[in-house]
Amino acid sequence: MPDVSERFLHLLEVQDHDTTIDQLVHRRATLAERAELAATESRLASLEARRKEVGSVRDDLGARQASIEEHIDSSRARSRELEKRLFSGQVTAPRDLQAMDEEVRHLARHVSGLEDRELEVMEELEPVDVELAEVDAQIEQLRSTAGDLRISIEVEEAGIDSELRAERAARAAVVAEVPPDLLSRYEQLRKKLGGTGAARLVGGSCGGCHLQLPAMELDRVHKAPPDAVIYCDQCGRILVR
Repeated sequence: MPDVSERFLHLLEVQDHDTTIDQLVHRRATLAERAELAATESRLASLEARRKEVGSVRDDLGARQASIEEHIDSSRARSRELEKRLFSGQVTAPRDLQAMDEEVRHLARHVSGLEDRELEVMEELEPVDVELAEVDAQIEQLRSTAGDLRISIEVEEAGIDSELRAERAARAAVVAEVPPDLLSRYEQLRKKLGGTGAARLVGGSCGGCHLQLPAMELDRVHKAPPDAVIYCDQCGRILVR
């Protein structure tokens, strides 16, 4: 069998570097931490949306409670003012005294009703506050987890990027040894055939598609000159003997 031309050996080296580069790029894109981070961020987004909904309910109930308390304070202030006038001796007309007394009694009933309403609001607030506390705790935990994952991803990416730089530098050194026309054809096939444009012939089988070449094709390949570009008749890749 004729000796293999050096350019084809260099082409196989380029293929090896390209395969390693593709694997590193794939590894970088599919880091387990990246999928975990996406799931964490999705859960975080859901919790933040829920927190906004519950927070809105909490704000409405808080506003209602504040309004009730304001009315209670106003009514109590009015009642104190009336009681002060009642016992000051400044008002002596029985009709006026009776009217003021009735208003004080009315204000007392009104305050009592307002306090009942405030109690109801406070009872509604209790489970809302509990849920808010739980959601806030979960959000804090998820944010911490997401932060840790981002750091882990950065570390993993930095390591992979270092390996990529080394592989690309090594590839660049070997590429210079491959004729431009052969390299161009290889690049076209690599793009078309899933990243593998050149493969070694091993035991009569193509290392790219792993199919056995017919006997007549094998004989033709073996008799071809060392510099001849041979293609696998099964997959079309460049065959290196």
